[in-house]
Amino acid sequence: MMGFSAAARRALLRLSVLCARPRTLPAARAGPELRPRRNLNVQATSSKAGKLKSIDDLPGPSLSTTLYWLFVKGYADKSHLLQGVQRRLYGPIWRSRFGPFDIVNVATPELIALVIQQEGRYPRRADLSHWQEYLDLRGLAYGLHVSPGPEWYRIRSALNPKMLKLQEVPAYAPIINQVVGDLLHRVEFLRSRSQDQATVSDMAAELYKFGFEAVSSILFETRLGCLQEEIPRDTLRFIAAVNTMLTVSDTVLLFPHWSRGVLPFWKRFVQAWDDLYGVAQTLIDRRIAEMDAQVSCGEPVEGMYLAYLLSSNTLSRTEVNITVTELLLGGVDTTSNTLSWALYHLARDRRAQDRLSTEVNSVCPDRREPTTDDLSRMPYLKAVIKETLRLYPVVPGNGRVSSENEVVLGNYWFPKGTQFHLCHYSACHDEAEFVDAELFVPERWLRSEAPGSVCGRAAPNFYQHHPYSFIPFGVGVRACVGRRVAEMEMYLALSRLMQHYEVQPEPGAPVVEPKTRTLLIPAKPIALRFLPRA
Repeated sequence: MMGFSAAARRALLRLSVLCARPRTLPAARAGPELRPRRNLNVQATSSKAGKLKSIDDLPGPSLSTTLYWLFVKGYADKSHLLQGVQRRLYGPIWRSRFGPFDIVNVATPELIALVIQQEGRYPRRADLSHWQEYLDLRGLAYGLHVSPGPEWYRIRSALNPKMLKLQEVPAYAPIINQVVGDLLHRVEFLRSRSQDQATVSDMAAELYKFGFEAVSSILFETRLGCLQEEIPRDTLRFIAAVNTMLTVSDTVLLFPHWSRGVLPFWKRFVQAWDDLYGVAQTLIDRRIAEMDAQVSCGEPVEGMYLAYLLSSNTLSRTEVNITVTELLLGGVDTTSNTLSWALYHLARDRRAQDRLSTEVNSVCPDRREPTTDDLSRMPYLKAVIKETLRLYPVVPGNGRVSSENEVVLGNYWFPKGTQFHLCHYSACHDEAEFVDAELFVPERWLRSEAPGSVCGRAAPNFYQHHPYSFIPFGVGVRACVGRRVAEMEMYLALSRLMQHYEVQPEPGAPVVEPKTRTLLIPAKPIALRFLPRA
């Protein structure tokens, strides 16, 4: 293993995340009974299972074939494309095995829907036993990613009201608009320092800082200074800890337990979590002290998400600490990556950019700061974000463990404990679902458009696609808890950038392809020119 290249190691790690068999978790701690999600409740009896095919009957690549694709054919950083290759060879459902890992891949929206509909009341994603091990090591409470069954649902139910309810989300708009204002100042500062007085050489890096600052402002109710010229030391430590933890997390999962004392990955993983949790706890402690001071002075306690969690008494203090930290981990890349790809395509599609700019200016003339009501009158803005998420799903593949039910897919039967890989990238790029699937066409999400005028040909199914062919934030009780906040961040940031700048590619800039490192990210820096609008 240690002789593999960096790209090879990353590919092996991705396979480990997708394929890892779940370890048995401790019994769920007491929690209230919760309303289960609807599902097909397919019960495959032993007699029925005997008439169906099993996982052993599935086609799929051998280990040598997988290694050949990854390291000879160059798919080590392009495993999202490997979904399509394997689907063409083996059909819409196939088996992948790698050492102790064994998964069932499903790559059509119909099959993805069947897996999700049969997963039971407490859906489980891939194994995160190493996260659980760290929490046990430090005696910390479990959060969303580790808590089993009813405990997970109890925590999730406590988080939902202030994140997913439409009437609650607008309360976050003022702070997000403040952060967007800082992003605009940052863009202006960087372009003024560039040689041509226009270029930002790595826009994805700046949008990562924006995403970090925005989600922290909501979760910790504290501005961290990510977009300042001189970023505070604790903030840099926080960002570095997030990056390190996510980078080595897959490595820790891949290597056997005995290697903890030999290889450096576990030590780095623990140190990153210590730093991450330590800074998060400091921020929360500081906010609690501010709230206590307000109460002592007889002042009303004002706050957003953190204040709500702390005052609701639905979670313990340690559960709040770890859960808010986990929400931070999942709340940065969705915003930053999607905005990066959206700007990349708008810079290369003058027609789309002009249409978006016209829409924003018609709703908010004279660069008026958009409100959430204004956003509801910008359908093309939302279409741009949807199309970007279709082309570049933040997570190109998702894991599911059939921990409660046996699963039947067509004439195949799978027992409890089967690990499924939902191939979202393949479904989003399927020509049977999306006409001209490789093109950036925001109009495909606007039913008022004439299909022939967009893609150059009449297409009866232009607007018709299976609902499970595009689920960038997931569905059901396991859907992304921060979806509505993330969407609002992207809408506000992109609309205000369009108000202030015309965006162009840097002259001679190469085509930027995506690569897979668990998430789908740009393989190269995205350099863009920002020209002030009159």
